Amino acid sequence: MRPLLLHLDHFGSFREPVTVDFSDTEYFALVGATGAGKSTIIDAICFALYGTVPRWGRENAVAHALAPSVTAGKVAMVFDSDGRRYGVVRAMVRDAKGAVRTKEARLDELDAAAPLAEAFDAVVKPVAEGENVTPEAQRVTGLEYRFFTQCVVLPQGRFAEFLHAAPRERQDLLVQLLDADVYERIRQSAAREEEAAKQAASFARDQLAKLSGATEEAERELAERLAALRRLAETIGADLDLLRAREGDIRRAEQERAAVAERQSVLAQLRMPAAVPTLAAARRAAAESVETMAADVARLEADEHEAYEALAALGDRGAPRAALTALDARERRQAEAARARAAATSAAASLEGLAAERTAAEQALATAEAQRERLRDAHAAAHLLNRLAVGEPCPVCRHPVAELPSHEPPADMRTADRALAGARERAQRAGAAWAKAETSASMLATQAAGLESELAALPAPGDRAELEARLAAIAKADQLVAQTRNAVRAARGGLEQARAAAEQVERQTESAWRTLETARDRLLVSGAQDDPPPSLAREDLHRAWTELLGWRDRAAQAARAALAEREEQLAQARDRLAADRRRLGERLAEHGVVASRDASPDQLGAAVAGSVARADSALERLKEERGRAADLDQQVAQKEHEAKVAHELALRLRANAFERWLCAEALAVLVASASDTLRELSDGQYELALADKTGDIEVIDYGEAGMRRSARTLSGGETFQAALALALALSGAVARRLDSIFLDEGFGTLDPATLDTVATTLERLAAGQERMIGVVTHVPALADRVPVRFEVSRDGKGSHVRKATVAP
Repeated sequence: MRPLLLHLDHFGSFREPVTVDFSDTEYFALVGATGAGKSTIIDAICFALYGTVPRWGRENAVAHALAPSVTAGKVAMVFDSDGRRYGVVRAMVRDAKGAVRTKEARLDELDAAAPLAEAFDAVVKPVAEGENVTPEAQRVTGLEYRFFTQCVVLPQGRFAEFLHAAPRERQDLLVQLLDADVYERIRQSAAREEEAAKQAASFARDQLAKLSGATEEAERELAERLAALRRLAETIGADLDLLRAREGDIRRAEQERAAVAERQSVLAQLRMPAAVPTLAAARRAAAESVETMAADVARLEADEHEAYEALAALGDRGAPRAALTALDARERRQAEAARARAAATSAAASLEGLAAERTAAEQALATAEAQRERLRDAHAAAHLLNRLAVGEPCPVCRHPVAELPSHEPPADMRTADRALAGARERAQRAGAAWAKAETSASMLATQAAGLESELAALPAPGDRAELEARLAAIAKADQLVAQTRNAVRAARGGLEQARAAAEQVERQTESAWRTLETARDRLLVSGAQDDPPPSLAREDLHRAWTELLGWRDRAAQAARAALAEREEQLAQARDRLAADRRRLGERLAEHGVVASRDASPDQLGAAVAGSVARADSALERLKEERGRAADLDQQVAQKEHEAKVAHELALRLRANAFERWLCAEALAVLVASASDTLRELSDGQYELALADKTGDIEVIDYGEAGMRRSARTLSGGETFQAALALALALSGAVARRLDSIFLDEGFGTLDPATLDTVATTLERLAAGQERMIGVVTHVPALADRVPVRFEVSRDGKGSHVRKATVAP
């Protein structure tokens, strides 16, 4: 990871937006007074990638990203990693409760060819957002946050973390730096391959077990059976033809038996209809009933005609009925006119009293108005009295006032107003009542006059008794007509019933004759010609039926004898067929052909052909299964071999074996490289070595006769030298993707000679490799030897940074 551009906006002590350009810098120093904000720039690099900072005490803490007075801030960085350019942005905000949270987090791949000032706008593709930014940043840089702070950004007070780390933690770091976790992934893949191969081999063995019957002997037996079945199919034709002939004999015998049985059934079904013996008497009685009912209908129709003539002579009932209706209407109109005249008279009488009440109310209103006027004048006089002066002209008569008059205090004007209002309301009510009564009296008088006029215009009606007597006579005649009409209708109904009964008797007679003729025809068709049924003469139905039934009895006896003979012939034909079928069935059973007991010759032939086809198919399937069994046997051997190879590979790449050996070798190279650097930094006094049993990093002190001791026993300056040697070794010798290293403080504990050695080592490291080196220092002697300096200062508006180049 190599930072190119860092933008801070209200982050930490930087209260104003500031951009730091690292794009043309290989070796630089961050200088400034204590608290100016130098380490904040290193913090911003960590925060942009991982969302937290080592100095804040715990991971995922963002509360220190904003100053207490700041509500929002942002950090953005453009960096290169593995030949690609990325842009990461994190924006913070302070909520209403004062808590700081990450509002936005975004990681994008950028166009490396775009100008650096426009890099954030040249997005090639989004990589991650929100909570996914930190995992993707770890993937892009190749380091987790804890390892990034051990070998890329070495913050204040944490130089010695890798030096003092436990062997397991150092191994985890080396696994990431060396991409050694690929071997663990290979081991896991090999384990999965081993399991898959074992499952495949087990499945193949199961399938092979299911094919245990696919042997050469089974194939030979099946081929022999197929040949025998084919010979059977070629020779079975004659047997099947014999069965067909036997079945033909049985069908003919059954047909003959059925014909005899049908004749016997026809003879047995012949019955004389129950009504035949009484049909002649029924025909005579029905004819007499029709004649009698016809005479009754003629007599009743004559009575109906006479009743109609009598009713017509009385005339229409509409005229007397209309006269009675007019008489009723005249009487109702007379009553209405009398009631209207009485109401008009009553209304006129009440009008006089209401007129008197209205006059009295108007007089009371005039009196109240006069009293109010007098009281108003009295109030006006009392008001003028206060303005009069003796000798001054009177405002009313314009004469000089000789003496001031004396008046009693007038009554309250509001009392007079209320009395006037009451009198006016009573006058209005009396006037309204009189007007309403006058209108009602006028309307009632007009209504009474109109009813009297209508009554005078009505024609004079006839006598009520005479009209009612005429209507009664017409009603009686009408009733007589209805009675005669009903009698005629009933007689006609009886006549129709008698005729229907006679027709029914005729139909029964004709049906009995047809039944007789049909039965004789059926007997002619079903019987022998040497003894036909007797001929029929349409004279006496009962005698004809008696003669036919006598012949039926004789013919039925002959039919029973013929049916017994046909039954014997059919039984013999069936016995011959059963014997032939039994012999053929035994022959088929010898060849394993299964058929139902009542199978037809065609079905037996189909069963033989099916057996041939099934045997042929079974033989082909057995051949395929033998081939498949051979393939499965080979597959089992192959999968077992693959499982064994995968098992051996996984065994060799176990995490506690190969990976530990690989990391141990890498750590040995790392310690050897760091030991050379530490020897140079310490003037040959110290070297680093690995403990044989624990794997801890130890120090060889040649100032103490080459004594080995723990690295934790070094002084502060000595610890910094050893940690710096390890960090430089990590950056230069082991890690492939560590394109930059940042050292935060730690140089103040070095003596001048050691400081000169450290500066020379850093210069040589920056010049000899394409790697960015950044230091944060208060030591002028070191800062003056760094070619590029970023001077950080702080005032009341926050921290500021300025880039400066040191002259060579």
